[in-house]
Amino acid sequence: MNAHALPDAAISTPLVTPTGDLKKSTVYLKNVIDHPNFDIGDWSYYNDQSMPENYGSTLAPFLRPGESTRAMIGNICQIAQGLQMVTTLANHPMKSMSTYPFAMFDGRWGDYATQVPAPKEVVIGNDCWIGREAIIMPGAVLGNGFIVETRAVVTRTIPDYAIVAGNPAQVKRMRFDDETIERLKAVAWWDWDQEKIERAIPALKAGDLHALEILR
Repeated sequence: MNAHALPDAAISTPLVTPTGDLKKSTVYLKNVIDHPNFDIGDWSYYNDQSMPENYGSTLAPFLRPGESTRAMIGNICQIAQGLQMVTTLANHPMKSMSTYPFAMFDGRWGDYATQVPAPKEVVIGNDCWIGREAIIMPGAVLGNGFIVETRAVVTRTIPDYAIVAGNPAQVKRMRFDDETIERLKAVAWWDWDQEKIERAIPALKAGDLHALEILR
């Protein structure tokens, strides 16, 4: 048996406390969201002490099933309570005299969709850490290995391995130098199968990129 193990990616509540209790507030999102407009990778977890009944509408309250907008989350993401993925239908018409969404309240959702900006996907990469109450706006594309600090508002593309904060979110610094980032992207360990990732855990914890490259 491997000394380093990941929980089965197919379960919903993967975290057990040192006392043996199941931590129900931490869930693998892929297994608790049933929504046709979400694409979620393996081992990406969300922690929410309120334990909402509907995780999909909690994370993306304006994402309507069947619309052209999608919300995408990669593998091995770590997401704190309060994340909001804002999608296109959260917008209001701005080219008319009033921003009031008359068509929505009249039941003409199809008309309303033509009055707001064109659909834009929200894309979150792999192996990222998103702090509490962060907001991801329509069209934002976040790379791999990034960190979003608490209550940051992300409005644009965030490069791989950046640390961002503020409103709008700005890059505070990069986690690694350019060469290391390119090597990590080439390894793309987050796409490996479970057994291979488990073998890589000692190298990941030790920051041993050369060992990861050998495993690849």
